[in-house]
Amino acid sequence: MRRRYRAGHRPKQALRPTALLLACALTLLTAACGGSSNAGDAPKIELTIATFNEFGYSDLYDEYMAEHPNIRIVERHAETVDAHIKNLDANLASGSGMADIEAMEIGWIYKYLARGDQFVDLRDFGANDLRDRWLDWKVAGATTQDGRIIGYGTDIGPEAICYRRDLFAKAGLPTDRTEVAKLFTDWKSYFETGRRFKAKVPGSAWYDSAVLTWEAMRNQLIEAYYSNQDRFLASENKELKSTWDQVVQGSADGLSARLPAWSEQWNKAFRGDAFATMACPGWLLGVIQSNAGSAGKGKWDVADVFPDGGGNWGGSYLTVPKQSQQQAEAARLAAWLTAPEQQVKVFKKVGSFPSTLDAYDDPQVKSQVNAYFNNAPVGQIFVNRARAVILKQHKGPREGEINQVFSAELAKVDEGKQSSLKGWNKALNDAEKAANTRSSG
Repeated sequence: MRRRYRAGHRPKQALRPTALLLACALTLLTAACGGSSNAGDAPKIELTIATFNEFGYSDLYDEYMAEHPNIRIVERHAETVDAHIKNLDANLASGSGMADIEAMEIGWIYKYLARGDQFVDLRDFGANDLRDRWLDWKVAGATTQDGRIIGYGTDIGPEAICYRRDLFAKAGLPTDRTEVAKLFTDWKSYFETGRRFKAKVPGSAWYDSAVLTWEAMRNQLIEAYYSNQDRFLASENKELKSTWDQVVQGSADGLSARLPAWSEQWNKAFRGDAFATMACPGWLLGVIQSNAGSAGKGKWDVADVFPDGGGNWGGSYLTVPKQSQQQAEAARLAAWLTAPEQQVKVFKKVGSFPSTLDAYDDPQVKSQVNAYFNNAPVGQIFVNRARAVILKQHKGPREGEINQVFSAELAKVDEGKQSSLKGWNKALNDAEKAANTRSSG
């Protein structure tokens, strides 16, 4: 697998002097440039940051404010990504009301890259001097086609394969994670092993959901719904159709447990023997443990492999809208929150996996072992998985909406509610409508 990061190149930990001078000039605030003995006399600045779910930043806010007494940080928290996006779109369309820092989920930032002129180009505040902090594919995910960087990377969701050791043993498959990894060099071998498993253990499925398997495979395509020029590909994308056919055939062969992802039925299935494997980003380990409970300890394991190389599911960015009246200070806070030291602290607190290279050398990350998953060395596993992701994939401005359309139709096929052909054609038709819908704002 080609490694698309700079081996041995250590990220820079602070803005260069020229970038600091630029930030000072733009803000005209002496205290914002640091080193002032009169910080207590500096004007008070309130910075708002809009987040969703759990970013784990509360302690970091306190730390930053203690170091910058002229700064007050106020968080606007949405319980879900959808609620956050709804607020963001409304404020973007009205021209007012956005926070100084707006978090962006990786599945939706492509929508806003197309409107990158409404967000600060962080290169104006030293982003080029900081970009080597991150895996290069993480930086690319927040870079517009004309080269503007509109977001600093927070966490990521590198994927491995989680599997049930006891069910593998029942099927006569290897249970050691090193040997298991050899079974899944590509998706063809993954599905073939699943058919072997199903023949030996007919009462259990191979994976939980066709939709989540589709998500894992689709995320590896260089172009899925859009060309690299943001043209909707529709039915001409043969790779997308081939991926659909593989997953649908898996359902026909009984490999899917046909469980609607995140449903109560899906949650309860972890407590039994419903399925043996699943595509598994680091953050999903906690979901498995919570759902499977004490009975699952030692049964679940993690293999340092992902079919066809690397895959990522999850992660976010911090952006600074041009609506902000404190752009330099907001960019400075966003850079600090996403620095390697802070990403390690967040990893320890809530388990969000870092996107910064220096964090991978931190013993608190790379030496992490998960007792629940048969003492799997999950820190090193997910460091390896993060570095296996390649920098080629392109996603377009309506990626999130279009993927929802395809996922909804595939779920109906998986559950036996419609044929594969009908589902594919319906997805294409609805996706084309979504692609041609004018973006709000």
